[in-house]
Amino acid sequence: MAKYDTAKLRNLGIIAHGGAGKTSLTEAILFDTDRIDRLGRVDDGTSTTDYEPEEIKRKISISSALDHSEWKGHFIHIVDTPGYGNFIADTRACMRALDCAVVILSAISGVKAQTEEIWQWANEFEIPRIAFVNKMDRERANFFRAIDDMERALGARGVAVQIPLGAEENFEGVIDLVRMKAYIYQKDLTGRYSETEIPAKYVEEARRLREQMVETVAEAYDALTEKYLEAGELTEEEIVDGLRVGTMRNTFTAVLCGSAVMNIGVQQLLDAICAYLPSPLDRTKAVGVNPRTKEIIERAPSESEPFSALVFKTTSDPYTGKITIMRVYSGVLNSDSTVYNSTKDVQERIGQIYELEGKKQKPIKQAVAGDIVAVSKLKETITGDTLCDEAKPIAYEPARQLQPVIS
Repeated sequence: MAKYDTAKLRNLGIIAHGGAGKTSLTEAILFDTDRIDRLGRVDDGTSTTDYEPEEIKRKISISSALDHSEWKGHFIHIVDTPGYGNFIADTRACMRALDCAVVILSAISGVKAQTEEIWQWANEFEIPRIAFVNKMDRERANFFRAIDDMERALGARGVAVQIPLGAEENFEGVIDLVRMKAYIYQKDLTGRYSETEIPAKYVEEARRLREQMVETVAEAYDALTEKYLEAGELTEEEIVDGLRVGTMRNTFTAVLCGSAVMNIGVQQLLDAICAYLPSPLDRTKAVGVNPRTKEIIERAPSESEPFSALVFKTTSDPYTGKITIMRVYSGVLNSDSTVYNSTKDVQERIGQIYELEGKKQKPIKQAVAGDIVAVSKLKETITGDTLCDEAKPIAYEPARQLQPVIS
């Protein structure tokens, strides 16, 4: 992990209502980035991040699961979250630790109640996000209806950076409005595609929508607006920069499309994740309080800062035992070390550090600022606790727990 520049790191949540295709998209990302060599399916019970017996039986995500992948020099921590109302509290706890998110919209059913709730949490935690209109290969799929639904139900301003190449059974790829190229996929789940010129019947619509996109993107910041008003056009680099700035400021939401199950459009989504979404360095400094003096202090996402981390999830493994999952906000965490739990005022012994890969754990020697890692067998630490350097203590505020519907 230390070999990755923090600027190339993405702590990404896949969020949406239940059944939108979050786990299928996670699986396609892992497959396309060569993390796995076989594309699993939720319906077959073979997906990487739905591995609990109840999840396989019910074909839904009950608990959030973590994995990671590499794409074009970037390292992406992926959190596949549950979307059904009974399990959505876990999603909220995870979102506290994320830097960015992909919100999945269904091309068939659009926005549902849980998507609205999760969107509000993303606003609360100030998480930059892009949208992915999934299931474009399904009957009654409609890309623009999904965007309209997002704007109406979520109060978001959607800007299409792609349009689908066909729909329903004729869906075969995506048209990139930034580069004005078409990506036509082989329908064999491999994710292989060919880059071509835009087919003639889509050229007029693509030009019109690109013009709309550029007008919206030009509003990202003043210098870009002035350039657009003077020249009447923006370069490809300026459009990408505008999309990145506008996404991080939540001025608008970039919208892409594809089919997770068919593995269409996923690689272009990965490009967008790396190009438009923030690294830990792009986020504001982590703010906490000194548990002794109660003064407010900040920690930058740097290895030179004192160590601090927030525990956002606790789970168990039949072999490893209790597993504590944390987001490192500053400093360095080494295996075989001692840290201070500022919430409980106790010391904890760190044994082995792990990167989670679905139900598997991969041992690593060190975690640095920005990482999401797990440790096992902590005695006192629970979800919501802060671990830090005892000489420079800090306590972070965890995500507020949801109140039970029935008391």
